[in-house]
This record gives sequence, C-alpha cells and structure tokens, in this order.
Amino acid sequence: MKVAIISDLHANREALEAVFAHIRSRGVSTLYCLGDVVGYGPEPEFCVDLVRGHASLCLMGNHDEALFRDASDFNPHARGAIEFTRARMRPKWFSSSEKKARWRWLRELPLTHKDGRFLFVHGSPRDPVREYVLSTDGFLNPDKLRSIFEAFEDVCLAGHTHHPGLHDEELRFHGLEGRETLTLPLPRGKKCFVNVGSTGQPRDGDPRACYAILEDEQVTWHRVAYDFRATQQKILETGTLSEVLARRLALGK
Repeated sequence: MKVAIISDLHANREALEAVFAHIRSRGVSTLYCLGDVVGYGPEPEFCVDLVRGHASLCLMGNHDEALFRDASDFNPHARGAIEFTRARMRPKWFSSSEKKARWRWLRELPLTHKDGRFLFVHGSPRDPVREYVLSTDGFLNPDKLRSIFEAFEDVCLAGHTHHPGLHDEELRFHGLEGRETLTLPLPRGKKCFVNVGSTGQPRDGDPRACYAILEDEQVTWHRVAYDFRATQQKILETGTLSEVLARRLALGK
C-alpha cells in the first residue's frame, strides 16, 4: 500500500495543482480523495475533472452532498458558496454531456470505502459525511471519541475538520504543529483515527495545502506551499463568494 490521500479540496485549483505536482515528485501513482471536492472555492469544475480523471476513489463530502440536499445548516458563507456552485454546475436539459457527467459523478459518490485494514470516510465511521472528529475531542468529549473508536476496526482515515493529525487509542491527538512533514506509525493491533487535513482550505493555522501518503504501517503528512493570492483574487472576482472565504486562505483558519 502506498496511496496519496487528499481531502477537502473546496474548488481551489491552485492548491490542488500544487499538491498533484508534489505527489508526482514522490512517485506515488495511486490517489484517493475523501470528499468535499467543491464548496467555498471558485473553480469547482476544474477540481471535479482533475479528481475524476486521476483518483482511484472519491468519497462523498458534506459540501458535495449539499449540492443535492438542503444546506440550511451551513453558515451563510458556506451556504452562499453551495448556491454559487449549484448555479454553475447543475445541468439543464440542453447542457453538454460533460456537464451532465460531472453532476452525475458527484451525485453518485460513495460514502465509505474499506481497503484491507483501512476504513476511509469523509467525516466519521458513525456518520461518514457529516460528523466532525475534532482534535480536541480526546479531552473535551472523550465519550464521543471512545464511541467513534468502537465504530471501526484498526485504522480509520477521514477529512472534514481540515485539521491534520492522528488520534491514538489513548485518545491523544498528534498534530503537525507547523511542520512541513510528519510521519507517524500505524502499528498493527492498535486503533488509530487519522485526519489527512485539507488541500484547499487548511484550518490549523498553516495556510499551506495538506495531504497524506498512506503506507501499510505508517502515514506521512506533507504541507505544500501554493499561490493562495491567486485563489483569493478569483474568489473576489466572482462577485458572489464571500470575501471571508478569500481572507481565510492567507490565515489557514
């Protein structure tokens, strides 16, 4: 097993292209995406096409799902981005076959995937699309985290929180803390919950794109610098997406 895992791309072309180049430089040919290809960002079609063309697996994220369901529980900035994305991507009867294919691909994304000892979800094993497993759950909500650990065997990998790191069986969270790369073991016989971080909208105080490389008994996170100012400008030029979505890219928040 040697798989590059991306998640929470959020229609950020510049971040995704930078991560793809980094993955190629590591000689990794298999790619999984854990969801949220769209939402927040200005170029959903490009990101969908790149993932469709290169990923062996892509799961349904909550922003992908919101295109086809109610987004009333989203904050106003996120809800506005879903409306922006839906207006761009939802096909009409006279739309091109490619536009229809993108929409159908997003609608039919699976919720989970099992590969040997690894379970892949967007959110959690209890709610694959929407439940957040927070870095603080080990000490602020330990009963919740214990219940989540009971819901899977061996190793579970997710995204959703945009905060990379690993929860061990003792409910401790091991984060990157500003490092460019971090490798942690995945020992057999011990459960781990791994968050691969966000490629398109990091929220751990580091604006660099994040992804992980999964191997049989270890996981390695990588931070990749990209031209977030170009993405910010594209967000502002839409005239629709909130400027907050542009500002946060520089802060990693």
